[in-house]
Amino acid sequence: MNPDDLPEGLSLEHLRNNACLIARQAGESILAIYEQGFEVLEKDDRSPLTEADMAAHRLIVSALKELTPSLPVLSEESEQIPYAVRAGWRTYWLVDPLDGTREFVKRNGEFTVNIALIHDNEPVLGVVHAPVLGVCYQAARGLGAQRLTAEGEPEALRISRRRTRPVVAGSRSHGTERMADFLAGLGEHEYLSMGSSLKFCLVAEGRADIYPRLGPTSEWDTAAAQCIVTEAGGLVLDLQGHPLRCNTGESLLNPEFIVVGDERWLERLGIVRGEV
Repeated sequence: MNPDDLPEGLSLEHLRNNACLIARQAGESILAIYEQGFEVLEKDDRSPLTEADMAAHRLIVSALKELTPSLPVLSEESEQIPYAVRAGWRTYWLVDPLDGTREFVKRNGEFTVNIALIHDNEPVLGVVHAPVLGVCYQAARGLGAQRLTAEGEPEALRISRRRTRPVVAGSRSHGTERMADFLAGLGEHEYLSMGSSLKFCLVAEGRADIYPRLGPTSEWDTAAAQCIVTEAGGLVLDLQGHPLRCNTGESLLNPEFIVVGDERWLERLGIVRGEV
């Protein structure tokens, strides 16, 4: 990304640092509700919605608009924005204020706040904050990926571990017979369950080698974590071998995809990496 493309002379580093701060603030608002009783509603697609989703949404949207007044903000909890409007966006914020609402409702701590900056249909900045775990993952194009502790100490993420028996990250909620068939090409492997976009972060940390997603997700679910994985040296590809892209049509649903820390796993799964 050309620095001249950013508004108001801001840098990716400045935006990343502020996005991480905003995500932490949103996490505090979520925890205030998490520690009390809360009502669970149901959206039109039958996915759960809580007061925490909306509190984080309002905080993040307000803070991002203050940080970069000229950039649009698209949140999962925003009103639907037609593609005729979005098609004119070259750079915008993409937010999932509470990724893993089902994990939030179950109180297992495996939910995150996701903030991404999209430029020319690609995530160039990503923040994934896990409030209960007290950890924040952050990345920006050309600046690498880091894991920040609750005290704010950064640890660089660079995928390097090579296993002969791969570790597969997967959802606690979406295991299927089709997934088992898909993974058959790997041979013997371990399975590590995790909620929300933390599955991406397991790959970025080297704790897992592969995260396949055979089922629906939306762009706000994946964009921030995609940036973290790619800056750590991994790949996030659809099953035709192409990187996931954002805001290319009316639908904000992703194709099915796979996250890998090492390209050699693609061959075992019969996926040919396409042209970028």
